[in-house]
Amino acid sequence: MKNVMILSGAGLSAPSGLKTFRDHDGLWDNHNVMEVCSATAFRKNPQKIFDFYDTRRAELAKVKPNHAHEMIAKLKEKYTKNLFIITQNVDDLLERAGCAEVTHLHGFLPELVCMDCGSIFDIGYESQRGKICPKCKSLNLRHNIVMFEEQAPMYSVLYELLKQTSLFVCIGTSGAVLPVGHYARMCEKSILNNLEKDEKLEAYFDKCYYQSAELAIDQIAKDIEDFLRAA
Repeated sequence: MKNVMILSGAGLSAPSGLKTFRDHDGLWDNHNVMEVCSATAFRKNPQKIFDFYDTRRAELAKVKPNHAHEMIAKLKEKYTKNLFIITQNVDDLLERAGCAEVTHLHGFLPELVCMDCGSIFDIGYESQRGKICPKCKSLNLRHNIVMFEEQAPMYSVLYELLKQTSLFVCIGTSGAVLPVGHYARMCEKSILNNLEKDEKLEAYFDKCYYQSAELAIDQIAKDIEDFLRAA
């Protein structure tokens, strides 16, 4: 059986009520990206970044997985070894939908990292304030999020899995951060799902659905199952 990769971006979680960064009235409208999400800003004023992500965790606590998250979880359960789940999102909505083995390219919002011993631990949706490392008791902690100007170590996993992928499915990402058109060309077949039409990006894909992830996911799931059955 051939392998399928689902790579998701902010558009997957937007129907749940999480603001995307680049959309109108998104997070970038209210924040200067380089002041809250860059390594330079973190060195200058770490508390400002901590407060930003404390707010993001509090917002995450108020939302629930949507139908798209749930359908992806069902597909992963059915095709455990042949379906790779990769996301640019730092939320835990895929996990809360029951999805196993999710690779988070840019980190995971519910987690903190100890900058003294390197331990990673979960704080759920709580504030970072007052937290200590459960291993070494250090207060020198940070969010487990890849910031601008930092390397993303999980990209190596992405590229290794792409080599094993026959059907590439891209859900809810504009391609502004990752060259998803190039990824599509690396694979035998490809599907794109975005809310807005993008003719330049569309040229790289075999099939495109321009609607919310919640509305498109049932047809995408059928496409995936048809592909895997044919393989």
